[in-house]
Amino acid sequence: MNGFYTILLLIGSNVFMTLAWYGHLKLQQMNISNNWPLIVVIVFSWVIAFFEYSLQVPANKMGFVGNGGPFTLMQLKVIQEVISLSVFTIVAGMMFQSEHLQWNHAVAFICLVAAVYFVFLK
Repeated sequence: MNGFYTILLLIGSNVFMTLAWYGHLKLQQMNISNNWPLIVVIVFSWVIAFFEYSLQVPANKMGFVGNGGPFTLMQLKVIQEVISLSVFTIVAGMMFQSEHLQWNHAVAFICLVAAVYFVFLK
């Protein structure tokens, strides 16, 4: 069960991460944050990032084999990267509909899935 909860927490964490990193760009497109000074944009992003860390840290703690979880440190990192790019693709597709996936994006994603396969080989 720790593996399942770890993945759920990582998905939630990456939703917040994507919003923290790119949400201000959507606000700018909507003419909401156009006049915000850079420091305000940074603070806005860090407020959102707090929730990312509130999910990411427990996910890593719970999922790490040294704490009774099912994943090694390397496995946790590769899983996180694949989740990160998956969540980014979905959120960016919803927020920035002018961005389109290209064939090379699909190939890169397949390579990442292959990385997950290889990191779990004994």
